[in-house]
Amino acid sequence: MNMSTTDMNMRSKIVFYEERNFQGRSYECNSDCPDLSTFLSRCQSCRVERGCFMVYDRTNFMGNQYFLRRGEYSDYMSMMGMSDCIRSCRMIPMHRGSFRMKIYERENFAGQMSELMDDCEDIMERFRMSNCMSCNVMEGHWLMFEQPQFRGRMVYMRPGEHRTFMNLGMGSMRFMSMRRILDSCY
Repeated sequence: MNMSTTDMNMRSKIVFYEERNFQGRSYECNSDCPDLSTFLSRCQSCRVERGCFMVYDRTNFMGNQYFLRRGEYSDYMSMMGMSDCIRSCRMIPMHRGSFRMKIYERENFAGQMSELMDDCEDIMERFRMSNCMSCNVMEGHWLMFEQPQFRGRMVYMRPGEHRTFMNLGMGSMRFMSMRRILDSCY
């Protein structure tokens, strides 16, 4: 029997605080929130009680993204090197099963294509690809990084076709390494 979306949401919980060190007003969340300013004037710390989340420094899941797993983030801005506070968040559903993604050298699924079913530390070394500028996530949830060895800015990719990365609100980005979001983060 498959777990319903409601059951999965009950497994995820993040609490946002206006001030550093879990001070000030707070807001509890167990799903996507496109604009935290609806609930808090700002967000400078958070506590992930269950599950995994992506947090963004702009509303509507745009701008710089950071992956948060269970734990305490008492001074979000200094820990992540952000110049601004958290503005939106996306709950990452738990995925059990296989992972599969096709990555493409150019936008709109053009150029060289390679298929991934596991983490890839460096697409240049593994596939001789110099860019990844579009992808099709068939199974699982992935983090993509702009530099090899899972470094640099990251982006969360959920299942679906991603013909361009321009709509992520981060300008023209290419990705050089990819990592699966596994159950172990829960």
